Amino acid sequence: MVTVQIPFNRPGFVGSEIEYIQDAVKRGHISGDGYYSKQCHALLEGALGVRKTLLTTSCTHALEMSAILLDIQPGDEVICPSFTFVSTINAYVLRGAKPVFVDVRADTLNLDETKLEAAITPRTKAILVVHYGGVGCEMDVIMEIANRHNIPVVEDNAHGLFARYKGQYLGTFGVMATQSFHETKNFQCGEGGALLINSPAYVERAEIIREKGTNRSRFFRGQVDKYTWVDVGSSYLPSDLLAAFLYAQLEARDDIQSKRRAIWERYERELGDWAAEFGVQLPFVPAHCEQAYHVFYIVMPSLETRQRLIAHLKAQGILSVFHYLPLHLSDMGKQFGGQTGDCPVTERLGDCLLRLPFYNDLSADEQSRVIDAIHQFDGWA
Repeated sequence: MVTVQIPFNRPGFVGSEIEYIQDAVKRGHISGDGYYSKQCHALLEGALGVRKTLLTTSCTHALEMSAILLDIQPGDEVICPSFTFVSTINAYVLRGAKPVFVDVRADTLNLDETKLEAAITPRTKAILVVHYGGVGCEMDVIMEIANRHNIPVVEDNAHGLFARYKGQYLGTFGVMATQSFHETKNFQCGEGGALLINSPAYVERAEIIREKGTNRSRFFRGQVDKYTWVDVGSSYLPSDLLAAFLYAQLEARDDIQSKRRAIWERYERELGDWAAEFGVQLPFVPAHCEQAYHVFYIVMPSLETRQRLIAHLKAQGILSVFHYLPLHLSDMGKQFGGQTGDCPVTERLGDCLLRLPFYNDLSADEQSRVIDAIHQFDGWA
């Protein structure tokens, strides 16, 4: 049995995380919305230019908040790419919504904007877009369609913090966006997320929902003399210990992104000829997109060749993994009417896409081993 020596992911550390966690303890406030939570909020609001940022315990919880804020009701329809993580749509299904799955583009693997309008019905209450790999969806077209039909757009930007589409940051197009700080993301605190709010109409209610349905935030600002239960909600605040860890990461964002860019570009450079020779698809980044360098994937010609390459790499101590299985063909997706052939690009990606080891401190020697092992692969027949 071969021991994995190069994992798919390894959480990155910048060096000041423990210092900030200790400082949070000394400050005497380690529950939600302490000093470091506020520092994270201010940094993200200032860097991105969003109206309001609220840290959450996960991107999933940020998505659940967005569904509550949009007042999703049973029977409402929500458009979503089938090629995404289950949380994107599950947050809305929890409110009784029916998912309407749309296929993705074959080049960027983002929601195919040419198929969006046909999916809209009088019951459509939201459009969820996912910036796969931190490469922006075609937001000009998507927003034009959404605005014409008066349908709010929510961006699942779990992969794309600090990436841009035509010069504008991802997460700043829709009424809201969600971020992930899971340990697999560029910036992480183990588990965590954030809700970015671009429309001022949602700010006050978002604070209430996040604080268990109470107006506690207004109380602490001195706007009311006591706080009470005023709406639905839950406990979505992360500990300030997690926020302290995250703040260290966000402070080092330029250094982190520089490292990830170098790793991504080396994969692209040294696998380009190999991919062209064997009909393997590499990531595509349109000229008008500045990506987040979140993931490096390859799309193999078939399920069989992908599985053989996974096994080949594993035999050399290298862990590579596939990504999303088509949601419309999942057990739950089929309950909502999903059938084979509904989203052919998504179905091919579910069979053929493979993600390579990619983390902040992937060394040059480790990356050389991965690249060399791929070049040695001979399992095409």
